[in-house]
Amino acid sequence: MFSRNIIWHLGLTVSLVALSAAPALAAPRFDPMFGDHAVIQRDHPVTVTGRADPGEAVSVTLAGEVRQVRADREGRFAAQFGPLATAGSVTLEARAPSGSAVAQDVAVGDVFLCSGQSNMELEVRNAQDAVGQIRASADDRLRLMLVPRAVADDPLRDFRQAPSWRPAGPDSVADFSAACYYMARELRKAAGVPIGAIASSWGGSRISPWMGARAQAAVGQAAQSALVSLHGRDPFAAERAASAEWEKWWRKETGDAAGKEPWQPDSSIAWQDVPSIGPWEQWGVPALADYNGMVWFRREIELTAAQAKQAATLSLGLLDDVGRVWINGKPVAMSARSWQPSMFDVPPGVLKPGRNVLIVNVQDNYANGGLSGPAEVMKLGLGQGQGGDLPLGDGWRYAVPARSPAGAPRVPWGDTTGSGTLYNGMIAPLGSIGLKGVAWYQGESDVDLPGYADRMKAMMEDWRRQFGSPDLAFVAVQLAAYGAPVTQPGESGWAAMRQVQYQAMARDAHGGLATAIDLGDPFDIHPGEKQEVGRRLARAMRAVAYGDPVSRTGPQAARAVATTDGGAAVEFTGLTGGLHMRSASQAIGFELCGAAAGSCRFVPGRVEGTRIVLAGDGLPATRVRYAWAESPVVNLYDEAPLPVGSFELPITR
Repeated sequence: MFSRNIIWHLGLTVSLVALSAAPALAAPRFDPMFGDHAVIQRDHPVTVTGRADPGEAVSVTLAGEVRQVRADREGRFAAQFGPLATAGSVTLEARAPSGSAVAQDVAVGDVFLCSGQSNMELEVRNAQDAVGQIRASADDRLRLMLVPRAVADDPLRDFRQAPSWRPAGPDSVADFSAACYYMARELRKAAGVPIGAIASSWGGSRISPWMGARAQAAVGQAAQSALVSLHGRDPFAAERAASAEWEKWWRKETGDAAGKEPWQPDSSIAWQDVPSIGPWEQWGVPALADYNGMVWFRREIELTAAQAKQAATLSLGLLDDVGRVWINGKPVAMSARSWQPSMFDVPPGVLKPGRNVLIVNVQDNYANGGLSGPAEVMKLGLGQGQGGDLPLGDGWRYAVPARSPAGAPRVPWGDTTGSGTLYNGMIAPLGSIGLKGVAWYQGESDVDLPGYADRMKAMMEDWRRQFGSPDLAFVAVQLAAYGAPVTQPGESGWAAMRQVQYQAMARDAHGGLATAIDLGDPFDIHPGEKQEVGRRLARAMRAVAYGDPVSRTGPQAARAVATTDGGAAVEFTGLTGGLHMRSASQAIGFELCGAAAGSCRFVPGRVEGTRIVLAGDGLPATRVRYAWAESPVVNLYDEAPLPVGSFELPITR
């Protein structure tokens, strides 16, 4: 028989073993939006989210109110609270059997989301007067959150790299969005409450990557969203489908018959030796010295039967701007990111023993382009014991197609041109947090792409749904001046985009516009003057988010009415006071146009209170245009003072 001491020791040993085998409990933690220094939107329902052990009971306390919740099977918890009406500091903590979490220095105030492309992304340190502004930036009631870049095929519930709230100061402001910071700083002064600003932008991005699946469906892009989701589940299947669309497009645009296209192993186009790996502009070939378009590349690879059976990876370095790859006439992949070295998995069954033909189509849209390498990173990676990596940095040939058609389809899982990929990675993880408003600075990458107003409408509706606010304020920045100044009237994609931006925001009851036409730089697409951009954003935001009695769009042309002398009188809306001219006795940049293309001519404008009168010049006039150029000179302002932006109007009789 065992003694009682032996039995007791055995029991203790078993208990200790059981404890050591049990998983360690992890204390609950809040999602980044509710971490230290967070700002919670006032007057809006609050759903506090976080993580705990799966199935664990969690007690969440916010501003003295307590909610008992339980984490789901994935360890997520969500505690719902009513709106908090009073701005200021509040307590936020979570308690569970595994431990507790306390978010330090949490405030209730107003939260703004800033998004778009590079002019929203541009940091304070790269804007004008950076040193002085950064030095004087300390304000513990202004909090900043910078969302890291991320691409995802499906909406993420958690950030891939968690952001955090930081009080404004030299260490947080320098790398934050300049336009967003200066807007938030102005609103902090005007509202007198804690302000939170979240910056989530990606330079060069079109609007389509920021549109979720619902928004994509609203503009007829549901198939693109489905293809992105397929890419997350089965990349090879998605690549085959995307390549089939590209190949169909090529045959339609060029008339090539099936089996006779340049990506076929024995295509008959005229191949020449590639002088060197690198941009074709640097080859010394006159026809390619400043060529923007497509070039085909070809290289042959010999493989043994054992090598051909192996899973393989293909590295081709930089394909600038976009590259599509075939091996033995079968699609492999498309490089969707010109700034990132390409790395592809070769689909099973593509490689074969003996001769293999690698074909690459590279399309360059601006600046340098080509198979840019560098040569030393170009290789076919094979399995261990099969010869290792096969170098591909030489032996290439090229051919310039007789036609280089525009509008080639791109894979929808790219970053800056994808369908929902940036929304999935950088907006969806914000969950249903409350917001006071959204500032949007984007459009450069959508110039000349039709349907922007519809895409903008769909995106705004989808974001409002996510953030639980059907009347959420949106303010867009109208494109600044950029491009060579003109001496004669002409067509302008940038001017047309400015007009579309105004129309999109004016038609939305909670939309505003910040005009920046006079803040640009003809030689720099990223003008450094972001303080005034921020002030104008804040002014429009005061109108649509706070209901202040200021114009939500600034001065805008409403209609043009024919005058008896064959000219026109332009009437305006959104004015503060009357119209005024700068540095001249007449308003410049106006054009009278007939119905025919090329019929526009510059005419002087005369201010009459709140309208502009354009005298007839004896030629037909059916339209009025103003500031209709990429980088126009403008001198017409209201008393705010805000400039008049680009517009085109028919003349009514």
